[in-house]
Amino acid sequence: MSGLASAAFALYRAVATAATPLVRRLIARRRARGKEHATRWPERFGEPSLARPEGRLIWIHAVSVGESLAVLPLVEALDGEVLVTTGTVTSASVLDGRLPSHARHQFAPVDLPAAIDQFLDHWRPDAALWVESELWPTAIRATAARGIPMAMVNARIAERSAARWPSWLSRPLLGCFRLVLAQSPGDAARFQALGAADVRTVGNLKHAAPPLRVNEATLATLQTVVGAAPRWCLASSHPGEDELAIAAHRALSQRYPGLITVIVPRHPERGPAIAASITDLPVALRSRGQRLTAGIYVADTLGELGLWFRLIDLVLVGGAFAGKGGHNPLEPARLGAALLFGPDMRNNLEATELLAAASRQVSDPASLIAALDDLLGNPVERQRLGRLAAAAAATEAGVVTRVVDALAAVLPAMPPPRP
Repeated sequence: MSGLASAAFALYRAVATAATPLVRRLIARRRARGKEHATRWPERFGEPSLARPEGRLIWIHAVSVGESLAVLPLVEALDGEVLVTTGTVTSASVLDGRLPSHARHQFAPVDLPAAIDQFLDHWRPDAALWVESELWPTAIRATAARGIPMAMVNARIAERSAARWPSWLSRPLLGCFRLVLAQSPGDAARFQALGAADVRTVGNLKHAAPPLRVNEATLATLQTVVGAAPRWCLASSHPGEDELAIAAHRALSQRYPGLITVIVPRHPERGPAIAASITDLPVALRSRGQRLTAGIYVADTLGELGLWFRLIDLVLVGGAFAGKGGHNPLEPARLGAALLFGPDMRNNLEATELLAAASRQVSDPASLIAALDDLLGNPVERQRLGRLAAAAAATEAGVVTRVVDALAAVLPAMPPPRP
């Protein structure tokens, strides 16, 4: 490691230590706003709420909801005990009840030396897997310093992010990882340029996630309620995209009597504000138990995308009109929905290409309205696109086996895959 890199890491550690009181106040404010868990927030400072299980323990660190769901098949495939850490309340809620019996969840410790040391002292993982691109210097270097073998799985880094990392800093950090399994050849090339030693491309775990869950009784009730009403869904929306959906509903509601537009905000706490912005259309909020009827229905609850993707076979994937790079289109595809993509799907290019024949890409409000008009009025075409989407989404089922095989070859401490 260069003297410059050593000095930079030492400075980062010193600043992080000095900032501990400030970080504690920040976490307290976040807790007051519901962005940290009301009772489990001490986990963010490395204080465990569970005992370490006996035997070999694999630590998997994901970021938020998408990464958590993507890694579930890998958690299922690993034998032995697994600890999954994430950083958001939403991701913890999504994982609740989904982790297998050999896995448990804790909130990820903030990147402060004392928090990381306490976390590692308690859990003593035998191997650590980072999901996507969580490059936290204190956690990575402290884990490597204890001789814990590390790999990055489903690794992804955008060109803009890669450009911000000087090689003298990225090389010693990525050098802590024995293996980087990249989502795509482009990601692999960027990690190699940043200094990762062993980079491979074996597929994207997001392509192998199981279908989203659903409460069958709730689904049956809503199917009876909506009957044959025309309907479509904007999934995982951001500010600016809600307005597009509302405008499209206004444009199409006369042509399609009884039209239902379901908006599922990426952040459910935005639901009341979305509803309050609508003054000229019927609007209802799911969080308040209001009835699903013609008009705008704001589905501002957690963990129910599987319900909407089964109830509605026409889905616009959010994030693509809001500069967010688009969200995972494979979730509705697995459940047979016809898909609409906005103009910016840079964060899911592989999946977008995989689903090209099962989708329509729209670039502006006018083309969105035109595509909705065409597909709402043509159930045969919707069903055809839905079948294509489901078939395409099923083609990557072998990704998990390839990931586990690669990890077993590089990390001998890893347990073998489940039979």
